[in-house]
Amino acid sequence: MKNYDMEKLDLESYKAVSKEGIKHEGYISNIANGLVTVSLKGNINCEGCKAQSACGVSESNDKEIEILDAHHTFRLNETVDIVLEKSLGLKAVFWAYVFPFILIILTLIVTTNFFKEWIAGLVSLFILIPYYFMLFVLKDTFQKAFRISILKNN
Repeated sequence: MKNYDMEKLDLESYKAVSKEGIKHEGYISNIANGLVTVSLKGNINCEGCKAQSACGVSESNDKEIEILDAHHTFRLNETVDIVLEKSLGLKAVFWAYVFPFILIILTLIVTTNFFKEWIAGLVSLFILIPYYFMLFVLKDTFQKAFRISILKNN
C-alpha cells in the first residue's frame, strides 16, 4: 500500500510541474561527459499556442537540447519530457527578441541626432554584434538561469 502511495505522490508532483511549465516530449539521443542530449519530438501543444511564431521549438522536429545529468539516471533512446517554467520562457523571449528590438530603436533615435540617417541605420544594426557577442560570453550564466527539468516517461 505504501508503494502505491509513493507512486501517487510522484504522479501528483508531475501533474503540478506540467501545469506550471511548458512541456515537450523527446528522447535521449546522446549521453557524454555528464551531458544528456534530448531530441525533441513535435508537440501537439504547439498547435494552439499563441507564441508559436516566436518559439523556435514549434518550427521543426529536429531540435536538440543539452542538459546536465548529475545523477546519471538516463539511458540512450529513453523517452522523456522536458519541462521549462513558463516565467523562464517569457524571459527567454525577452532576451532573444524584445531587448534587441529596444536596443536597435534606442540606438537609431540617439544616433540620428549626430549622424545622417543612413549612418544611424547602419550603426543601429551593427549594435547587435556586441549584443550577441555578450550573450555568447554570458552563455554559462544563461544556462544556469534557464534550468530545464527532465522527467522520465513510464
